[in-house]
Amino acid sequence: MLQAERPGGAGSAQRRIPSRVAWRTLWRIAGVVALLLGALLLPWAANKTGDPALISLATRIVIYAIAAASLNLILGYGGLVSFGHAAYFGVGAYAVGILYFHFSQSEPFLGLVPGSNRFLVTLPVAVATSALFALVLGALSLRTAGLQFIMITLAFAQMVFFLFVSLKYYGGDDGLIVRHRNVLFDLNMADDTTFYFVCVVTAAVYFFLFWRLVESRFGLLLGGIRQNERRLAAIGISTYRYKLVAFVIAGAGAGLAGALMANFANFVSPDLLNWSHSGELMIMVILGGGATLFGPLIGSALLIGLETVLTGWTEHWQAVLGPVLILVALFTRHGVLSLLRTGTGSHA
Repeated sequence: MLQAERPGGAGSAQRRIPSRVAWRTLWRIAGVVALLLGALLLPWAANKTGDPALISLATRIVIYAIAAASLNLILGYGGLVSFGHAAYFGVGAYAVGILYFHFSQSEPFLGLVPGSNRFLVTLPVAVATSALFALVLGALSLRTAGLQFIMITLAFAQMVFFLFVSLKYYGGDDGLIVRHRNVLFDLNMADDTTFYFVCVVTAAVYFFLFWRLVESRFGLLLGGIRQNERRLAAIGISTYRYKLVAFVIAGAGAGLAGALMANFANFVSPDLLNWSHSGELMIMVILGGGATLFGPLIGSALLIGLETVLTGWTEHWQAVLGPVLILVALFTRHGVLSLLRTGTGSHA
């Protein structure tokens, strides 16, 4: 006779596993739907409440979410602590600014490359330029590890920062003005709501591709490198090559965000490349939750939102923000997103 299965046995555990997977999938779908609905309704809500500045605030959040997500690829998933990520953000912004400058002057860049104010031209150029910088700096930086890696990424980023400071032809310390946003079909890019939706669509495509990447074999290998790089190297996997590819992809993502920021602010300056900017991106990843898909988006919203609210209260807003960040670091395992997971029962 077959014995009755005891409660709590292996069969019960097997029945619970599909349930957890199903709930995790449902929560992810619900989260994506809620984000998309919120993004679509935000301009309407801003106009209804008589506060159109919310649209500009949301645009900044979306742009920095892309930049933070690109850092999350190497920091959260790959375990590479880089203090030079803002360099690629700034390079992408300057690519747009320099192309617009040469377009307005009717003068080719280096006498060869014509300037442009076309969104579908400047955006790919910004991404490719940032990826190239990441390839060169990453190929050198990734030959080190640990504290040496952190310091060399910081050093290289400051070298790029001072490079753009020295470019007096492009404004030097004063930066470079982009008088008009890039042209995209017949859209009115000067309208903040229109540009906000352009950024939202760009971010949606980017996060979809990011999700596909981290769920692929490549993403699994990155996680393995973070957990135990020596073991992967011992079985014949070239961890250096995978880290370099991740570094280049992350740099390209930061360049994409920088290109959007140049259009949003109508201005680029060396401050975009400063190491403190890299620290802000790192805070966004840690605050929202590293090695998660939407953690950087939540971290971007929290940091920019807190900064906006606190600066309205006091000029010493950083003294208030500091303890908040310490509490998050001490009492959450994977940022604020882990609290949301605990509250919903999701184990994603």
